[in-house]
Amino acid sequence: MANCLKQVLSMRTLKNKTVFITGGTRGIGKAIALRAARDGANIIIAAKSDKPQLNLPGTIHSVAEEIEQAGGRALPIKLDVRDDLAILGAVSQAVDHFGGLDILVNNASAITLQNTLDLPMKKFDLMHAVNVRGTYACSKACLPHLLKSDNPHILNLSPPLNLDPVWFRDHAAYTISKYGMSMCVLGMAAEFRKRGVAVNALWPRTVIHTAAINMLGDVVKPDNCRRPEIMADAAHLILCRDARSTTGNFFIDEDILRASGVRDFDRYAVNAKQPLMKDLFL
Repeated sequence: MANCLKQVLSMRTLKNKTVFITGGTRGIGKAIALRAARDGANIIIAAKSDKPQLNLPGTIHSVAEEIEQAGGRALPIKLDVRDDLAILGAVSQAVDHFGGLDILVNNASAITLQNTLDLPMKKFDLMHAVNVRGTYACSKACLPHLLKSDNPHILNLSPPLNLDPVWFRDHAAYTISKYGMSMCVLGMAAEFRKRGVAVNALWPRTVIHTAAINMLGDVVKPDNCRRPEIMADAAHLILCRDARSTTGNFFIDEDILRASGVRDFDRYAVNAKQPLMKDLFL
C-alpha cells in the first residue's frame, strides 16, 4: 500500500513552481512546503517567527534549510499578514527572487475558542485581522502575479461553509473568522474563474497534531490526531490539478486522497491504534 500511495502522489509535480506560503514555520504549512520541496519547487516561507522561541518550534530560517535539504529552493521572509505594506514588499521580493508566482497558500491563522462573554476583543481583532483580512490582503497582493502563471492556484486552509448554529454557539468569533476565509474562496473563485485562477479551500477530516492544539488544553490528545502530512499530500494533489477545471471547491483531505486511490490512512495517524477525533465544522 505504501508503494501505491507513492505512485498516486507522484503522478504530477510542482517542479519549478513558485509557492508563497503564509505562516509556514510549523505544522500544516511546513508540511505543505516540504512536500512541494520534494518536487523541486521554489518556496517562500512568509511568517513572523524569525528567531527561536521556547514554546514554539521552527523559524523561517530553519524551515528554509529543511526545504533546501528536501530538494527545493527557499526564500525566508519575515511577515506579519496584518501589515499591508509588508505583504506587498514580501510578494515583490518573492517575484524578484524567483521571477514570478504560481501558488499562494493562505495558511496563517489565529485561534481562540471562547464564547462571546469571555473572549477579549483583542483576540477577536487578532483572529479577524489574521484569518480574514490577512487572507484577503495576501490574495489581493499575489493575484496580479498569479494571473501571469500558466496554472495559478490560491489555496485557503479553511472549512466548508455550514450555517448550522452548533458551529457558532460556543466560539462565534473564531467560526466567523474561518468562514470569512471560506467566503474569500466562494467570491474569488467566481471572480477569477474566467481568468484561469483556481481558488479552493482545504480542511482536515480529523484533528491534526500541530502546535495549535495546545490552545485547546486537554480537549484534544495527540494520540487521537493525524499528522500534518495528510494535509500536505492532499494540498499537493489540488495544486497539481488544472486550475481552470478545479476552482470553487471546499476539499476535505481524506476525501481527495480517497478519490485519488489512497486507501490506507494509518500512515498518517499519530497512533494508529487509537480512535481519531473529528475536526471542527464537520
